[in-house]
This record gives sequence, C-alpha cells and structure tokens, in this order.
Amino acid sequence: MTFEEILPELRAGKKIIRDGWGGAELYVKLVGKSELDGQPLNPYFVIDVHGEGFTMFSPTVCDILAEDWSIVQ
Repeated sequence: MTFEEILPELRAGKKIIRDGWGGAELYVKLVGKSELDGQPLNPYFVIDVHGEGFTMFSPTVCDILAEDWSIVQ
C-alpha cells in the first residue's frame, strides 16, 4: 500500500509497517491529542523498535513515496 492508502488506517488506530524495513521495527502508530503539563499535545507518530521501546517517528520522503506499507495484525 502507499502512504496515502495506509494513512486512513493509521488514523483509525491501526498499526502499520513498511515491508522493506526488515529490521527491528515492529510498527508505527498514531498517538492522538492529549495533554502534557496542562498544555495541549498535538497528535504525533511513534515507532516501536524491538528492545528499545517507542520513539518519535517522522516519515522520510522515501517512506512517504514507498508502496510497501502494510497493516500489522
């Protein structure tokens, strides 16, 4: 799937991954609006990396143009 095709699934709470990564990456997830120290926190992407936990994820141009996105079951 393309990033454009997978984005609605991500917004619906599904976990996604690129088939071409093949490393320690487990999935990307959208974290919705929340609050931190009484201030609004805008939605953001996180990636779960095996053995490291979650970190912020910003898709690269290659990620956005890739056609190997899939939903993690």
